[in-house]
Amino acid sequence: MGNHERPLHCSSFGTVASAYAEHRPDYAPTAVRWALAAAPGSRALDLGAGTGKLTGTLVTLGADGVAVEPDSAMLAQLRRALPGVRALSGSAEEIPLPDGSVDAVLAGNALHWFDMAAAGPEIARVLAPEGVLAGLWNVLDTRVDWLAGLEQVSGRAVIGPRDTVATWRAATARLHLPGPGRAARFGAPEQAEFEHGQRRSADSLVETLATRAGVLVMSEQERQDTLGRIRAYLASRTETASGEFDLPMLTGVLRVRQL
Repeated sequence: MGNHERPLHCSSFGTVASAYAEHRPDYAPTAVRWALAAAPGSRALDLGAGTGKLTGTLVTLGADGVAVEPDSAMLAQLRRALPGVRALSGSAEEIPLPDGSVDAVLAGNALHWFDMAAAGPEIARVLAPEGVLAGLWNVLDTRVDWLAGLEQVSGRAVIGPRDTVATWRAATARLHLPGPGRAARFGAPEQAEFEHGQRRSADSLVETLATRAGVLVMSEQERQDTLGRIRAYLASRTETASGEFDLPMLTGVLRVRQL
């Protein structure tokens, strides 16, 4: 994705904030525990928090959490869902927190949107010594036959390299780096994946995929054609043609410690 395309994709989610809150999955608690296990304490920032999918898991696990999100519509959904959580307007490039105020910075399906040339120093600033940065992604288990077929039918704009079990590691391994010619602020990356899943119907899976940035920036005709093709495929598979089914996923985690 070029630098000129990134702002368009980043700003697309607020247009479907309600659908995002309803249909996007949360994160495997085992994955979040692993992300936090290397942190020196329990203070955690959910950066690029969206509607609070990751924030909710942090709260459930007992972390002392704060959320930061730049989009006002997404932030409103987060505050509605988690009224007891401190939720601030801000971005990865300008984090509204004091120096050394958190032990871990987590980003759920968001690290790839950050401009790490600016966000890297900001994340390092708010982290306590030896604090942890972790990116989390919910990925489809395309080792399952019907999901491999869905990937082919959907196309890369809908299911890209960060979205499948086969490719997420390579696609995310260097996202913590601040960019060419700049000193690294974080140590060697660790990656792990954890079983996850979501109860879906064909209609709700289509609604979920419709909240992907690649779909949101399509023309109306292209969007309708793409989603129609996905609906037809799901209707053709015995696993998804009627009623509810389990959507096999994993939560992948990239974890690095501040140098």
